[in-house]
Amino acid sequence: MKPSTGPLDGIRILDLSSVVMGPYATQILGDLGADVIKLEPPSGDTMRAVGPMRNPGMGALYLHLNRNKRSIVLDLKTPQGRQACLELVKTVDVLLYNIRPQSMARLGLSYADVSRVNPKLVYVGAYGFGNSGPYSGKPAYDDLIQGMTAIPSLYQQNSGDVPRYAPLTLADRAVGMQAAIAILAGVIQARASGQGQEIEVPMFEAMAQLVLGDHLGGETFSPPAGPTGYARLLVPYRRPYATSNGYVSVLIYNDKHWTRFFKIIERPDMLADARFNTHGARAQHIDEAYSFVSEVLAGNTSEYWLQAFSNADIPAAPLYSVDDLLNDPHLQQVGMLQNLQHPSEGAIRSPAPVGTYSKTPISIRRNAPQLGEHTQEVLHEAGLTEAEIQDCLHPVRP
Repeated sequence: MKPSTGPLDGIRILDLSSVVMGPYATQILGDLGADVIKLEPPSGDTMRAVGPMRNPGMGALYLHLNRNKRSIVLDLKTPQGRQACLELVKTVDVLLYNIRPQSMARLGLSYADVSRVNPKLVYVGAYGFGNSGPYSGKPAYDDLIQGMTAIPSLYQQNSGDVPRYAPLTLADRAVGMQAAIAILAGVIQARASGQGQEIEVPMFEAMAQLVLGDHLGGETFSPPAGPTGYARLLVPYRRPYATSNGYVSVLIYNDKHWTRFFKIIERPDMLADARFNTHGARAQHIDEAYSFVSEVLAGNTSEYWLQAFSNADIPAAPLYSVDDLLNDPHLQQVGMLQNLQHPSEGAIRSPAPVGTYSKTPISIRRNAPQLGEHTQEVLHEAGLTEAEIQDCLHPVRP
């Protein structure tokens, strides 16, 4: 692996989070060069146990979410573990957690507790619901938040099928990106002012903002100018189009695209159709427009349509499976899947960090750590004596 510090070199994060949302946030920041210390209980992050895996405690999702981090084990329910954590707090810019704030308070690690030892600390809680609302303190997981922010019902409205969750940890990853942004904003402010702050990144509110940004619709106005919903996203024919031998993804969007499409199918008369001759008219009749395209594309092969759309500069792409991503020539050329040699897991592949930086290149500098791999190293850096470190050590249970 090519060593690189990255643009966030010099930012140090104490990551008390587990599962997906928090670890994804700090994985992004670790990829960008931050020094991320992953603090785990003796049993480890539960995501370690999610297979497939070669060795216990090193599941595939864990490997992808926790690269560019160092793992330490502390039992925060013991006085020694809590004190060691507070010593670490003195050395970091950020503390991130994703359990309920009430649980942090019971551990003696509330913002009031930690800011006393490090007033510059950026203290970020990424959890289910904001503290000022009636759902404060309720448990939350990706499926629950997807359900509460209407994603399954939007799928039902679009497809006519039963409600379904998106087959991704969509809320965890979307809110994880929000948490990463919040961490950077907090660090910038703390370094400018010399004072840290407490930041809350609630999943429900973050995903509600994402959904309502598309679908507030007529309820944007007072009084309402119509129902909620962005019609183009909800029509049943907004889906990959069936061809005579498969599926393609196509977006015939602006006036130039539609003019070229009608030329391809030898239907210039459609340009005079009041439903299709302007962008505004198509928006008003979007179901009819997409239905028409669906009927036409069923009459020829995927290969024919992809070539025809490419020639006309109309946005179109093949419909991929996840397996197809592994062999995509563009992703291969840009090195999206990196072949790594993990010290305990052997040869693995991992999605590369996103983006290129001309002055501060980013990279996978560290493999995802084994449980507690860096405990003694990190505690030495924090100034604990050998005796204090030995008092903190616990058998790990991956």
